[in-house]
Amino acid sequence: MQRSHRGSWIVASVVVVLAIILGIAYQNRDKQANTAPITAVGSTALQPLVEAAGEDYQRSHPGVSITVQGGGSGTGLSQIAQGAVSLGNSDLYAEEKKGIDTKNLVDHRVAVVGIAPIINKQAGVKNLTLAQLTDIFTGKIKNWSELGGKDMPIVLVNRAAGSGTRAAFEKWAMGGKKSASAQEQDSSGMVLSIVKSTPGAISYVAFAYKSNDVVRANINGVAPTDANVEDGAYPIWSYEHIYTNGKPTGEVAKFLDFFNSDRVQKTYVPKLGYISNSNMKIERDLHGNITAKQKG
Repeated sequence: MQRSHRGSWIVASVVVVLAIILGIAYQNRDKQANTAPITAVGSTALQPLVEAAGEDYQRSHPGVSITVQGGGSGTGLSQIAQGAVSLGNSDLYAEEKKGIDTKNLVDHRVAVVGIAPIINKQAGVKNLTLAQLTDIFTGKIKNWSELGGKDMPIVLVNRAAGSGTRAAFEKWAMGGKKSASAQEQDSSGMVLSIVKSTPGAISYVAFAYKSNDVVRANINGVAPTDANVEDGAYPIWSYEHIYTNGKPTGEVAKFLDFFNSDRVQKTYVPKLGYISNSNMKIERDLHGNITAKQKG
């Protein structure tokens, strides 16, 4: 009988130990779930801002991991619609992108981005009208001499078809016309590099991609500056959207709240070449209707 009692005691002790181990594992599982990685994919125009905000947020929130990737707005919208990522970054409204199921998508407008035509310095052209810009990108004008520049062929450099920057450029600079067939690049950084090194090249990038090695052309006599975007004088710009699949919760919601903080809107946004929504004097809807921004 004494051995039986001893055996029962051992079994009971083992059960207690196992219960403790399982409880700890369960708690750790919950902790891991609460700090699951935040993944943001999409617009390369928005990428520098999301990366900067993400790095700052991680420093003040140990255990939170934020991964930011480009790939273009089309990729970001497609992946967030499928629930494959936490955040889908886009330079255009989700409704503007064909094939995207927008039913569950929630839009968070985090900034405004101006888009500037950039020209290789050897072309000798610094000013364009919207009509000339359209004629260049549709292939009607093929030589810079037709615009008062050097006798040099125009070399078009486009963003890839899924790019929100390209979609915004074609919509607001070209009146919805499509660009002629040309070389395409997946990132704004690569576009900038190619225009810089290719005689006669022209493309377009977000204001955030600044370089003294290319010409940022004036449009209709208006310089591509933040102030001119804010009051509506400069026409080529778009909202920067971060989409979630459903209402955000947990760390994703907290991270998006961080985007609206003064630290991001008054520090990173202007420093990286974006425009804060609060600085805009106008608003533009999905269909391009412009109204004075309501105060308060």
